[in-house]
Amino acid sequence: MKKIITISRECGSGGRQIGKKLAEKLGYSYYDKELIDRVSKESGLAKEFIEEQGEHITGSLLFNIASNMTYAGQVFGGNMLPLQDQLFVVQSDIIREIANKENCVIVGRCADFILKDYPDSLHVFIHGDMACKAKRAVNEYGFAPGDVEKTLRKRDKARANHYKYYTDSEWGKAQNYDMTLNSSTFGIDACVNVLYDVVTK
Repeated sequence: MKKIITISRECGSGGRQIGKKLAEKLGYSYYDKELIDRVSKESGLAKEFIEEQGEHITGSLLFNIASNMTYAGQVFGGNMLPLQDQLFVVQSDIIREIANKENCVIVGRCADFILKDYPDSLHVFIHGDMACKAKRAVNEYGFAPGDVEKTLRKRDKARANHYKYYTDSEWGKAQNYDMTLNSSTFGIDACVNVLYDVVTK
């Protein structure tokens, strides 16, 4: 039986819903926003900053300078690592601590890479067809319908860049995961059931 499940997902694919429902069905702890809360508490960084930067990387020099001026002095003192790198270190330590203590489902945050060598783990990527993802993003997540596809592609590109930067691996590439599932083909509940069967066998 698998004790650790990581869920990586395309924006709009329903990966968070799948992860939460799977955790409930298994009786496992679930970490998504909960992980952000914990990182914020232990680092002193604002939740909004962690949520945005924890899975995205920016090429904007001005943004990085502004971020460091805002947060670095009060959080990390004389540490000369870029703030985003320091955030990744803190986040990684917390993810490992969680995995060492309890059965869990963790969504995003490069958890699949951070825990790639952990025994009894299952690393999953959830993807979907653009039309289905766009519909879900508008109806369930409140995205503006006019440019929703552009927004989804932009967010996935940011996730892919972030993942590449910290792992030197390709985000969403099937070979980097134990399983990939198309939520548009199977639906949310069927994905949960498939994963449950794999985890518990």
